[in-house]
Amino acid sequence: MRIDPNISLVYSTDGGKIDQPKQKEVIPQGDGIVRIHKDSKGRKGKGVSVIKGLGLDAKALKALAQKLKKQCGCGGTVKGFDIEVQTDDREKIKLLLEKQNYTVKLAGG
Repeated sequence: MRIDPNISLVYSTDGGKIDQPKQKEVIPQGDGIVRIHKDSKGRKGKGVSVIKGLGLDAKALKALAQKLKKQCGCGGTVKGFDIEVQTDDREKIKLLLEKQNYTVKLAGG
């Protein structure tokens, strides 16, 4: 009998519910330059600024996103290791990040 590798054991009568071992997320290390992209795809034409290449862990990303959202007066979220801020004003975000000693480039259109 062949076992399908796509199927994992969810419950067993031997020990009850089986927990899969959690893998640590690897923080992507960039080239030291933070890039701010403008994106509107899949958002019904609404523009957002996507900040990539920060190289921070999840907790620090959330804190930085909170600070940027308060300074810009808009909403946003953290997706993966990127910050999405719901504003088209990339220059303001660039100034705020440069005050925190990041090297920032405006990327994309």
